[in-house]
Amino acid sequence: MIRILMIEDDEVTNFIAKTNLERFGYKNISIALNGQLGLDYLKTNISPDIILLDINMPVLDGWDFLDKLNELNLAPETPVVITTSSFRGDDKLKADSYSNIIDYLEKPINFQYLNTILSKVKLKSYDL
Repeated sequence: MIRILMIEDDEVTNFIAKTNLERFGYKNISIALNGQLGLDYLKTNISPDIILLDINMPVLDGWDFLDKLNELNLAPETPVVITTSSFRGDDKLKADSYSNIIDYLEKPINFQYLNTILSKVKLKSYDL
């Protein structure tokens, strides 16, 4: 069973995402409300199969999370999908500079497309 870690500060977004992912059969979903809580989760749990990461969050944003993730060598093989409401072209370009980011999704999330990504992750047939 695929393990998903969602790092997202918006409770409504988390509820919608979890509900939609459960409809596709994903049950092993953990949620962290900011990047620091995401790091804390990774320090004390088995690495997830995928991380769904928001960019704009309090405490530790998505970019700082990614930098700390690499610095601490946490979950080095875990693919990351950016899930953001940011429409800034700079953010997309910045995402390209991280080797563990496999996709960049703007909100509202197309869950049919996300399911396709998760299916590839399940089969480990993605390019990092």
